[in-house]
Amino acid sequence: MRKIQIQILLIFLTGISLSFAQQPQKLSSVEIYNQIKKLNFLGSVLYLAAHPDDENTRLISYMANEMNARTGYLSLTRGDGGQNLIGPQLRELLGVIRTQELIEARKIDGGEQFFSRANDFGYSKNPDETLELWDKDKVLADVVWTIRKFQPDVIINRFDHRSPGTTHGHHTASAMLSVESFKLTNDPKIYPEQLKYVKSWQVKRTFFNPSWWFYGSQEKFDAANKSKFIKLETGVYYTGIGKSNQEIAALSRSRHQSQGFGSTGVRGEETEYLELINGDNPKERDNIFEGIDTSWNRVKNGKPIGDLITTIIAKYDFSNPSASIPDLVKAYVMIEALEDDHWKASKSAAIKNIIASSSGLYLEAVATEQEATPGSTIRLSLEAINRSPVEMQLASITSLPDNKNTIQNILLKNNSDQKINLQIQLPNSIEYTQPYWLKEKASVGMYTVSNQENIGIPDIIRQVKVVFNLKINGVEIPFERTVVYKYNDGVKGEMYNFLDIVPEVTTSILEKVLIFGTTTSKMIPVKVRAGKDGIKGKLQLELPKSWSISPKEIPFTLDKKGNEQIFYFEVTPPVNQEEAVVKSIAVVDNKRFDKDLTIIDYSHITKQMVLKPSESKCIRIDLKTNGDAIAYIMGAGDEVPESLAQMGYKVTIIKPEEITPEKLDSFNVVMTGIRAYNTVNALANKQNILFNFVKSGKNMIVQYNTYGKTVTDQIAPYPLKISNDRVTEENAKVTFLAPHHPILNTPNKISSKDFEGWTQEQGLYYPNQYDPAFTPILSSHDKGESAKDGALLVAPYGKGYYIYTGLSFFRELPEGVAGAYRLLSNMISLKQPVEAPKQELKK
Repeated sequence: MRKIQIQILLIFLTGISLSFAQQPQKLSSVEIYNQIKKLNFLGSVLYLAAHPDDENTRLISYMANEMNARTGYLSLTRGDGGQNLIGPQLRELLGVIRTQELIEARKIDGGEQFFSRANDFGYSKNPDETLELWDKDKVLADVVWTIRKFQPDVIINRFDHRSPGTTHGHHTASAMLSVESFKLTNDPKIYPEQLKYVKSWQVKRTFFNPSWWFYGSQEKFDAANKSKFIKLETGVYYTGIGKSNQEIAALSRSRHQSQGFGSTGVRGEETEYLELINGDNPKERDNIFEGIDTSWNRVKNGKPIGDLITTIIAKYDFSNPSASIPDLVKAYVMIEALEDDHWKASKSAAIKNIIASSSGLYLEAVATEQEATPGSTIRLSLEAINRSPVEMQLASITSLPDNKNTIQNILLKNNSDQKINLQIQLPNSIEYTQPYWLKEKASVGMYTVSNQENIGIPDIIRQVKVVFNLKINGVEIPFERTVVYKYNDGVKGEMYNFLDIVPEVTTSILEKVLIFGTTTSKMIPVKVRAGKDGIKGKLQLELPKSWSISPKEIPFTLDKKGNEQIFYFEVTPPVNQEEAVVKSIAVVDNKRFDKDLTIIDYSHITKQMVLKPSESKCIRIDLKTNGDAIAYIMGAGDEVPESLAQMGYKVTIIKPEEITPEKLDSFNVVMTGIRAYNTVNALANKQNILFNFVKSGKNMIVQYNTYGKTVTDQIAPYPLKISNDRVTEENAKVTFLAPHHPILNTPNKISSKDFEGWTQEQGLYYPNQYDPAFTPILSSHDKGESAKDGALLVAPYGKGYYIYTGLSFFRELPEGVAGAYRLLSNMISLKQPVEAPKQELKK
């Protein structure tokens, strides 16, 4: 097995970096005041779209911070089908990243985040296909569930339900489901199983949020008749925090780093428009809540609460927020006595946060280690400090999930820090830390979440918590804190992560796709990791009987938690072509452990732990290769180099600044990663070197780039224009336009079978205009569309070949699609015929 010569920073490939995670929230005096004002507004708005990054952060920020409305964003998917600009993670791992990016965005703009169970299966050209793969009834049920749970007065759709086929099918489908839900959420006969947990609810109005994008240009939007639209002036400047609404929105949108949506804040006037879709038009054209009681009067026995909060606002002392605490505690008691469970829960949580912030109350539960196993005992260091003159007493501490209450009766004097040690006995039944939506087997279009109450929850559900029961002015108030782990980094200072519950042992087959081009055996590396001290067991591989494994098992001993060791099994494939799933199993005390632990750690999101079945794909394939040396230039990040190494190639990842004629001289092929010409600025000055490389008799393979902005207009030695053409139906019939071309015949004979089993899409961003020097090799199309011929373009240049492809090799190779390996081998092996020597003329 050849190893990739990695000549690039590890952080670029793996995305490993230190994260700041959940540092305690500390509000300023102005922020506390704004939260008290928000406490006195009882109106809700739900923004609804299809993906992370679809949301209008300007409007969400305006609703949350200027209108003081409880504002939510329902993203039907977690963005699993997109691309990744910051690392190699795709599909469900990308969905985990984008989930966290949304959560971080909401922390900035003041909104709340929700999801449905819909799985982003990739680009869809119409809503009919979308709703079929999503299971329309289940996603509609999730929309109804979220509305009943959140109880929005107003819903705002990002997309237009009346324009199928003009945008992503997911986009239109999200709006269609929202519009359909309007008449369903208040009907107890619709999804009656939900009413065990929530009440029926009727939304007052549904709007569509149009913008220039839907009109094709700013000029067309400016010229459009908007007299019937609601007009909101969102270019607000918040004097208390020194930022415009647009600046806050830009910071929020810039959390979507995996999608390259870094945004620059602007200032000044700005207008958002809303078109009424359902409900009655508000008489006040700038107030979407017109006619809706957004005061405490809408809640039984709520008026006295509103009056008291109004008094608190009027008397608020910016130099001494703690002066408001006596009245805030009174308001808390009144809220807790409400019969309305919805507003009681929402406002109780809000006022507790305000009380804590007003008093400088700092409560924290820190584990001595970041990982623990079920059944173990964890040691915690608790901290409680009251930084105000208000009388407080720590009455008791309740630990979860063991629900053990420990009496304290400690007086929290002003600025006197209290440190307490605590132990929690974790139950054997406690669940491992991982995204709950990934625990059960999913379909192409839907995640499986059996527990109705969990549907829509944005984040990992963490069970280990500590409740500080404090008496403030004689009233006992519980403050819940999730257990964290923190440490000091010599450069970045105090760093936080959550406590994770891990299996006693995890295993990982280091190669996720194993290619066997012949019957020759391979040594398969398997990593074993200890989740606790003193792990001893046996490691096994499971494969069908047609595959041979040696040895049958390997004993292992790992003394310390976190220790890792790699073991090797020799695997021999069958004679005939076959695909199989290989599983690694660790047996400890007769208990089987079959999970692979993946850590996702980027600095802009909370560190994530994902547990998946520890398995890989073994492929016995008829694959012929030439032993070329390949220089790979990374783009946005992919796992293609690993796949090339599996095929037997010698792969070297080179940095753009290393591209010199001398550096490239030892290679036969240069290959650029996905979106390299969108993301790697240095390539703009390296094209002559690369083209001369081709001219000298070598090959250059360029994988897809998005249309629009590229770092250079000359990504090819001949004119070539990238479009938005794509083939989203992975099983679309492929026609060979140049059946006799060597790229389809040497060294592997490519047939229609090689395009079977492709996943998510055939390809994307195909060129639709190109020089006659290019030979289009393949043609295919989605149903009802014209043929797309730009999937694979080949042009001789000098003595070599330049190849441009929009085929989704970055998805197919990690998924072990045999035909993708065979076709890629032919692209790498392509050679121009050697010209026969001229015969000397006879005299």
